Amino acid sequence: MILIEVNQVAAEVLPVGQFRQHLRLGTGFAEDSAQDDVLEGYIRAALAAVEGRTGQAIFQRDFIWTVQSWANPKAQAFPLAPVRLIQQVTLVDKDGARSSQDTADYTFDEDVFEPKFRAIEGDLPEPPKDGRIEVVLTAGAALSWQEVPPDLAQAVLLMASHYYEYRNDVALGKGCTPFGVTALLERYRPMRIGLGGRQ
Repeated sequence: MILIEVNQVAAEVLPVGQFRQHLRLGTGFAEDSAQDDVLEGYIRAALAAVEGRTGQAIFQRDFIWTVQSWANPKAQAFPLAPVRLIQQVTLVDKDGARSSQDTADYTFDEDVFEPKFRAIEGDLPEPPKDGRIEVVLTAGAALSWQEVPPDLAQAVLLMASHYYEYRNDVALGKGCTPFGVTALLERYRPMRIGLGGRQ
């Protein structure tokens, strides 16, 4: 399984100004925006870290999800949430020949942690031998920074400031995720209970 981000989060929705205030950088100088590109990079890195730890796409954007086989042909869990739209489903054979499917034949079960992709009737199509299925989807919760849940927003700012403060330090102790970020993300971590009630 492979997940590829089609389009990045637009720079204008990233909270560069708020991050600058969070870091208490100086203001009122002609060079106020001199570090904006650097700050944007840390915010993007923090977004990726938070999304990776939670499985939540914070900002809405498009992804290509590539699958070589289904774990469950009845319903396959998406690798991230929340899913908003299935744009395209394509079967690709080993030679690269593509066969588009009717997206009306597919739907998804909404879930906070594990939305599932399934066919309206029957099983999901079998991927071609030595081929794959590509699903283009839109996922993500927010269209603007103001729509990001406060705990996730704070986690992103804390993670970005950690990267900024320790940008020249490669020691493991200081490179670990700060406790404050871990605590904020705790409720977004999916709980999996296996046989015998083990978590």
